[in-house]
Amino acid sequence: MQKDTPEQRAAHEERVRLASGCMPTEDEVATMAARFKAISEPSRLKILFALACGELCVEHITQAVGGNQSAVSHQLKILKDNKIIRARRNGKQVMYSISDGHVMTMLSVAKEHLGCNE
Repeated sequence: MQKDTPEQRAAHEERVRLASGCMPTEDEVATMAARFKAISEPSRLKILFALACGELCVEHITQAVGGNQSAVSHQLKILKDNKIIRARRNGKQVMYSISDGHVMTMLSVAKEHLGCNE
């Protein structure tokens, strides 16, 4: 096995330094992973696509995604806890909407990448 030249070692160290400099903090990585996990479940994806059309109450979301209200409410809590959606009270109803537009941008790109709606 050949030894690296000093130039090769320096180039390697520079690549490692650059890669390390691009690395988010541990907390940022954990937050990103939690958000990816939150949107990776199929029923939550359907909820997000329904909310992409505008603010909805749980009854409308349930009808749009074809689920049951208890399951939809559970999924909404997970999305809300991860700051992907927001809720506001409107009389007796709670209205849900997207709070993180970046997530919808990612989902739109994913749909486009898969060739959806062509």
